[in-house]
Amino acid sequence: MKQITGRPWSASSFFQSYAVEVDVKDASNATCLYAKWMMRFLITYETNSSDYKNTTLHLSSSVTHNGSVCGNDTQAALLAVQFGEGHSWSINFTKTNETYQGDFITFTYNTNDTAVFPDAKRKGPVTIVVKDIMHPVQLNNVFVCHNTDFVEAENVTQIFWNVTVQAFVQNGTISKKESRCRADTPTSAPTVPPTIANVTTAPTTTLSPAPTTAPKPVENPDTGNYSLKSGNKTCLLATVGLQLNVSRDKPLLININPKTTSADGTCGNTTATLKLNDGNSTLISFTFVVKNASASVQKFYLKEVNVTLLNRLNGSVISNADNNNFSKWDAYLGSSYMCRKEQTLEINEDFQVHTFNLWIQPFLVKANKFSTAQECSLDDDSILIPIVVGAALAGLIAIIVVAYIIGRRKSYAGYQTL
Repeated sequence: MKQITGRPWSASSFFQSYAVEVDVKDASNATCLYAKWMMRFLITYETNSSDYKNTTLHLSSSVTHNGSVCGNDTQAALLAVQFGEGHSWSINFTKTNETYQGDFITFTYNTNDTAVFPDAKRKGPVTIVVKDIMHPVQLNNVFVCHNTDFVEAENVTQIFWNVTVQAFVQNGTISKKESRCRADTPTSAPTVPPTIANVTTAPTTTLSPAPTTAPKPVENPDTGNYSLKSGNKTCLLATVGLQLNVSRDKPLLININPKTTSADGTCGNTTATLKLNDGNSTLISFTFVVKNASASVQKFYLKEVNVTLLNRLNGSVISNADNNNFSKWDAYLGSSYMCRKEQTLEINEDFQVHTFNLWIQPFLVKANKFSTAQECSLDDDSILIPIVVGAALAGLIAIIVVAYIIGRRKSYAGYQTL
């Protein structure tokens, strides 16, 4: 790997920014991922006096790129840099047969950096994950964007300009074919717009807490097919779309991408565990047990769910949540459980797992196929029929009773003494 640490930006005397160039090599020392860009971050943080301040975090003159990965047809490419006092930034790229594009941006800033956060109330690293806004780029094309682009998430605005990047480089050679961003013109484009200088050179000011806004709606996740084997036989089958809801600071919905998710786990006679790794930063495991294993009629159910968020750069655990007191998704042993509607699994107050189009069989799989499914009550529309009929009958009976009472009263009135 090669890195040029950068040079001061000369457009303004009020601040310094450094260009970063990263050239990731594969095992044969051929370039597989190349990027050169400039960026800075506008961050709002809470002070010890419970006020809110704005600060600007710049890249330092010394930047490392540990953890960058070439990527391939099944693994996402990862561009990762570390700078300053415990700050890091990364973006992963996924590809199809024809295109590649940025997937998620992960930014971690460390409020222990007193030069940037001199009076921060919260100490330690803070991680922001946001969906990249980059449009798909044709393979063997280099993406270029000289104009400024912004990515906002929670209390952080990430600012990028003079971007050149190519993921999944073919034959170790950076392409001469360019795919320009919409903001650029074919002839010329400003390198640092005036708005950047105006924003980043503004003095630090005290602000009232920013009003909270509702999170943008997220589409339902794609449905993935997963299986486990014991020897040469399939012992567990699962079809499910998964969405993780994290609400520690502000709500964050993460769709698990089945294209980059691998399945692992264990199968047993009375216990089975399915572990899913999305290939980026999320691990989710589901543990099933057999209820009343000694009874003649046995059922299985979901007992435990574990969620782990990882640092994409070094694999360290950012957060972990576990709930081993579930009693859901129960079905007779030898059958499967199905629920097409959305279900929510409450792991704890900060984590929820949403499931869509669920079909699961953790025991006694035969011929690599699901057995007859027991459907959840949410899917059973037939239950509405007796409810509607019952309600209609109850209403009819009520009308007859009321009419009878009124009729009886009128008949009594005809025999009263004058």
